Amino acid sequence: MDIQSIKQRFGIIGNSPLLNRAIDIASQVAATDITVLVSGESGTGKEFFPKIIHQMSARKHGPYIAVNCGAIPEGTIDSELFGHEKGSFTGAHEARKGYFEVVDGGTIFLDEVAELPLGTQVRLLRVLESGEFMRVGSSKVLKTNVRVVGATNVNIPDAIANGKFRQDLYYRLNTVPILVPALRERKEDIYLLFRKFAADAAEKYRMPAIQLDDDAQQMIRNFRWPGNIRQLKNLTEQISIIEKTRIIDGVTLLKYMPQGQSNELPVLYKSEDSSKFNERELLYKVLFDMKKDMNDLKQLVMNLMQNDDDLSNNLDENTHLIKRLYKDLEEVKEPDQPIIVHHQGKRFEEQEPIQEPEEVEESLSLEKKEIDFIRRALTKHEGKRKDAANELGISERTLYRKIKEYNIE
Repeated sequence: MDIQSIKQRFGIIGNSPLLNRAIDIASQVAATDITVLVSGESGTGKEFFPKIIHQMSARKHGPYIAVNCGAIPEGTIDSELFGHEKGSFTGAHEARKGYFEVVDGGTIFLDEVAELPLGTQVRLLRVLESGEFMRVGSSKVLKTNVRVVGATNVNIPDAIANGKFRQDLYYRLNTVPILVPALRERKEDIYLLFRKFAADAAEKYRMPAIQLDDDAQQMIRNFRWPGNIRQLKNLTEQISIIEKTRIIDGVTLLKYMPQGQSNELPVLYKSEDSSKFNERELLYKVLFDMKKDMNDLKQLVMNLMQNDDDLSNNLDENTHLIKRLYKDLEEVKEPDQPIIVHHQGKRFEEQEPIQEPEEVEESLSLEKKEIDFIRRALTKHEGKRKDAANELGISERTLYRKIKEYNIE
């Protein structure tokens, strides 16, 4: 059976090379009894592949069961998988067969297999290696002929490193790995899936199917879809029910896209050195840099004030510059606690202290400078207040008030 026929049989939508590769591996391994591990993010459709393997194998007439390992409480998981004897624990009023005993001759799909407790992993390893198991509360060894297909969205090598998954079980499960691609890796399939879900929703709720204009199609292709196919299906049904118009544009679609998630945001790389920083240390560093910049600006303005020609060219601009400078300096205060920031292998307290600029003896009074500017402007324009006000960048009324306030002759 070719790949296209498999897609039609199992209702798989898409033409992505990565998807076709995963289906091809599943069809080839189906004829064997090799253990398979299907991996991929949540919502990518991993549950289709155990069905493909079972239906295309010699076990297709045998039983098939899917078990969500993450949904069964840890205290009962052994009983569910391997069965128990009467009286083996509180509430065990009669003997019960487990899934491995019931599915003898068929296929068992262990979804979220990485969620199994370590004790259960030991039992599962024995089944995979020898086909033997014991019911809970029994010492009798039972045999089963079951094909196991596991699936997980967890990075199992990381789980092994953290002591949450047995390495020997991983190698036994991962005889043939099948990687199901994420939806963002299948951009060419996103609109095909949207149309399928829109048609299903239209049939289910007896309404015309929604369509996307060009802008909206581009938006769904560029979105990262962290919830993958499941998220796309939910969004399509939501729009189908709520929106009255059947042609969805980009503005309308944007209302339904998750807020705070960009289309193609780069991932921040966390280096080893960056872990040495914390928010408080970074804040202190910014304050230090700001204080140094303000001191440099202060020295620069003092140098400019010593040159009368430069100041007389634009009195108003320099006045506002001085006011803004001193306002910024007032906002930058020394931290109450000593600052220790690791930067390039050194601590800030070990580096050379920031040198304060030498004090300039010239008066820094804004009032005196403003009086001096007004007098120069009046002198320049021979006492004509209107022209002087224009030079200073203020109204004639404001100039008259300041002349009276400062008693300027």
